[in-house]
Amino acid sequence: MRFGEVPVDSAEGAILAHSHRLGPAHTLKKGHILTAADCRELAAAGVQRLLAARLDSDDVDENHAARLVAQAAAGPAVTVGRAATGRANLFASARGLLIVSPVDVDECNAIDEGITLATLPPFAVVDRGALIATVKIIPFAVRAPVALEVSARARKHGPLVRVAAFVPKRAGLVLTSLPGVGDTQLARAAQNQRVRMTQLGGELARELRVDHSVESVARGVQALIDESMDLVLILGASAIVDRKDVVPAAIEAIGGVVEHLGMPVDPGNLLLLGRKGVVPIVGVPGCARSLKPSGFDWVLQRLAAEVPVGRADIVRLGAGGLLEGTSTSSNGGSATEPMEAPRIAAIVLAAGTSRRMEGTNKLLATVDGIPIVVRVVDAVLGAGVDPVLVVVGHESDRVRAALAGRAVRFVENPAYPEGLGASLRAGVEALEDDIDATLVVLGDMPWLRTDHVRKVIDAYDPRGLYSICVPVHDQKRGHPVLWSSRHFPEMRELGGDVGARGLLERHAQTVLSVPTDDAAILVDVDTPEMLDRVRAPR
Repeated sequence: MRFGEVPVDSAEGAILAHSHRLGPAHTLKKGHILTAADCRELAAAGVQRLLAARLDSDDVDENHAARLVAQAAAGPAVTVGRAATGRANLFASARGLLIVSPVDVDECNAIDEGITLATLPPFAVVDRGALIATVKIIPFAVRAPVALEVSARARKHGPLVRVAAFVPKRAGLVLTSLPGVGDTQLARAAQNQRVRMTQLGGELARELRVDHSVESVARGVQALIDESMDLVLILGASAIVDRKDVVPAAIEAIGGVVEHLGMPVDPGNLLLLGRKGVVPIVGVPGCARSLKPSGFDWVLQRLAAEVPVGRADIVRLGAGGLLEGTSTSSNGGSATEPMEAPRIAAIVLAAGTSRRMEGTNKLLATVDGIPIVVRVVDAVLGAGVDPVLVVVGHESDRVRAALAGRAVRFVENPAYPEGLGASLRAGVEALEDDIDATLVVLGDMPWLRTDHVRKVIDAYDPRGLYSICVPVHDQKRGHPVLWSSRHFPEMRELGGDVGARGLLERHAQTVLSVPTDDAAILVDVDTPEMLDRVRAPR
């Protein structure tokens, strides 16, 4: 590829290196192949020379090269998106574990600086439709032999990037009890294992409660195996501290094998991995009584995805295995400080046409003398959310004027007639790269309060199993809804008037319902009759 400065009058057919603005509504964008008409426009605008690139005979353009490498890297349960601007994204087509070798990725990236491949961490849990890897070509073109070499390396040991889909598993749980362990504690521990299995596409099919003795545990485990469970979990009332302790002794008493005791992951150190025949048996560490992520989750995820896990796999988990107190704060704090709070933004949807309101813009209609959209934004700002993005479209100037002086950033959505999905897409596209999650807030909720917003925010744990938090009242879902950044790529593809409803259904297993004792989270204004009702005393 030849790259450099060229005279405008001889630039036809070249690739423009930097965008040129030629008028209020006309810009020649970076990567555009210049036409004769473009060159005349540039000359008329006073541009005499510009930076451009021309491809040689053995070059492939950036999109072709990105697609070539991405298709070579994509394995089972992975789809390749459309290549554009030198980038081709890879998406999961099933919920499961991302399987990728860091060594193979490194070797691909070492071949040529112009071709880059980035993935999520190995063994990350990914949802169907999630962005899991991206190929980016840095220059406008690369030499064909180089693109072919990277593609060959990407498939050298089989497809480089694949998803091991979770397989529905029936698990049985043995809970042991000692004096002083109440039924409430046992019930909560069992419920959390039920949640874990559901999250992984399986079920906790059977639960047995037994005394904390070798004989009782052995009988319980054997009973579950006899009932054809795919997996047996043992959660003892006391931690496993030795290979001769109750749980490992019980496994051996029924002819099972203890493959490994302990793991270099904290929390999760006291995990036991065993087996009888083909049935895995896991001695569950005490930390798994809660849903806080631990080494147990890593093992359970692999078993659910039918990814081999044995002693050799467990002992390699130490690097990155310190899951508590590992975050170093941005101000240079020590590694023993708690994890830095996630950065949460809000997207207030305020672009709609109020088509059912008989000519009234519902966002600007007043309740107790205050425009509804102002009430909503004040509730969000009162919760300390920063930044707050307000997506505007219909009567944009009036909405902006109503919110004048408030610490919000406006996002113009020229496609607002398409509906809610287009506005949500515009809001997500405007988020900064370091946003960890966003609240999606309807701009027409007159009774929304700051405490409603805080309750949803407080329910979100970026380290937890749930990536979506939805307030619920009387078994009905309301707003605002919090979305982890893992869902942003899908949200950027939204359109139409259905918002993110389809994504909620697609990712139902990662939705946390947040109980709320106020019906205000269900109330928005769509008709003049509803406006009259909300104006009446509550």
